[in-house]
Amino acid sequence: MASVALSHQSRLGKIEGEDAGTFSDGVAKLLGRIDCRRADTAEEREAIFRLRYQAYRREGAITANASETFSDPFDDIGLVYLFGLYLDNELASSIRIHVGSKEHPQFPSLEAFSDVLQPHLDAGKVIIDPTRFVSDERLSRLHRGLPYATLRLSMVAAEHFHADYVLAAVRAEHQAFYRRAFNQQVICEPRPYPQLIKPIGLMAVHYPSLVDQLWQRYSFIPSTVSERRRLFERPQGPIADATLQPADTSGPARTQRALPPFVEDSTPSLAG
Repeated sequence: MASVALSHQSRLGKIEGEDAGTFSDGVAKLLGRIDCRRADTAEEREAIFRLRYQAYRREGAITANASETFSDPFDDIGLVYLFGLYLDNELASSIRIHVGSKEHPQFPSLEAFSDVLQPHLDAGKVIIDPTRFVSDERLSRLHRGLPYATLRLSMVAAEHFHADYVLAAVRAEHQAFYRRAFNQQVICEPRPYPQLIKPIGLMAVHYPSLVDQLWQRYSFIPSTVSERRRLFERPQGPIADATLQPADTSGPARTQRALPPFVEDSTPSLAG
């Protein structure tokens, strides 16, 4: 994912020095003001595609086009969910989430990193692939917790679909944030990525090994069954029967699964 919402690295870096509880409470309050909507109408999708264009152009990640929108075929391919997060009824950020599996092998990161990811799909693993994470420049400056509030959806999806891994396809300069915030580790160095000018690397975390620490560190991460069903009950694309079974509890997944080859056996501290 080209995380253009994270362009102000110095500002985000200050979060690491703050009291974790104070910051977490701030994000929780921000979430209380946010309306997370599935982009089910043409108008909602168009607004998200315009926000994407503005964010990616600021980063120099795409070339200009006459429509001043940015979309791609994966907005309608695979087991896909497109979200807009509205702050006081203003579109503040957006993220697209694909749920990849042996049954649903169509997701963006697989196209660029098939040599790394395909063996895990063949082994029956479930992969959450968040992409097209963007935010409004003004609102992201006002609300430093906005990236966390947006990326939270990838962890909510992981809980809902019993995911094994959560990915982050990001540029090299953004990797430090994902490592600190969500313990994601580099599993592939940057390489050309479809439709983007700059190369993208791949990071991943083994969700069952992370979930307990994640829920303890960030009070805003936990989700309820009703929230997960509201967000992920049905796919956005043409798939009529999503074969993945959602979780049926309101707490984090406690069953620890074997770590995959690309994740270290000794999971570093989230604060590291």
